[in-house]
Amino acid sequence: MGNASRSDEFLLLGFTKQRDADILLFLFFTIIYVLTLLGNLIIITLSRTDSSLRTPMYFFLNNFSFLEICYTTVTVPKMLFDLLTGNMAISFNSCLTQMYFFFLFGTTEFFILALMGFDRYLAICRPLHYVNIMKRSFCYKLIIWSWISGCMVPTVPTIVLSYKPFCGSTTINHFFCDVGPLVKLSSPDTFFLDVIIFSVSAVVVLGSLVLVTVSYVFIISAILRISSRSGRRKAFSTCASHFSVVTIFFGTVIFMYLRPSSGENYEMDKAISVFYSVVTPALNPLIYSLRNKEVKNALLKSIRTKRKS
Repeated sequence: MGNASRSDEFLLLGFTKQRDADILLFLFFTIIYVLTLLGNLIIITLSRTDSSLRTPMYFFLNNFSFLEICYTTVTVPKMLFDLLTGNMAISFNSCLTQMYFFFLFGTTEFFILALMGFDRYLAICRPLHYVNIMKRSFCYKLIIWSWISGCMVPTVPTIVLSYKPFCGSTTINHFFCDVGPLVKLSSPDTFFLDVIIFSVSAVVVLGSLVLVTVSYVFIISAILRISSRSGRRKAFSTCASHFSVVTIFFGTVIFMYLRPSSGENYEMDKAISVFYSVVTPALNPLIYSLRNKEVKNALLKSIRTKRKS
């Protein structure tokens, strides 16, 4: 990071300049963050302790829940500190580090959501081959490659940004160091960097979306061929939670990163960012627990066991 000395510090503008509003936002986001941690930790604990959840589907869900914790922890604690203290400064290196890991965890989530779609495709469309294909060793390889790919994807944009001069304004109209605002501040000519980031985002997001979409085309086709209504309902229930999470996560991120530039509409960008980086990770555990019979049964079983002990 040879040019870091040119801008040692950035200033995040956050949400408001009113202390009363900041305190209310601090309380709101603290509740959301605690719910996110508790919800995802419960899913991780259940998937590790309950024998009925020791399947490839819940192995991927376990990793996805861990990613959700990491994904929110990259941005939310700093945001809460800023709201509470009013100190919105962040160092150059910390800003790039935050951007890199936010990009890393988000990218890995896309890959794991695609793997979960592939898992549901095999379970519903190739049930006789499912056990032989989705062996534990194969699942571990898929997860490891997802993490390795997630680490590699943001490397080039981060390195390029680290050598940008940032000689002008160092005020970021956002509540965390997102890639878009940083690119705008980096230099007057950002065409090359814009192309890199858009291309990388398009490959990751649209590539994962295509895999998920193809999986669900085959899944829906197979479900419609099931003669009994109860059989169709049971088959659909096994992938309803995943489909809901995919719709919310992909929809908000595509709208944020793969739409035409919003110009100076920073408030809309921040509102969208709050939804996919703070609110959605808190909703996902609720979706998987409320719409998934196996998770609900495992949770009730765990509660009964603790009451008896």
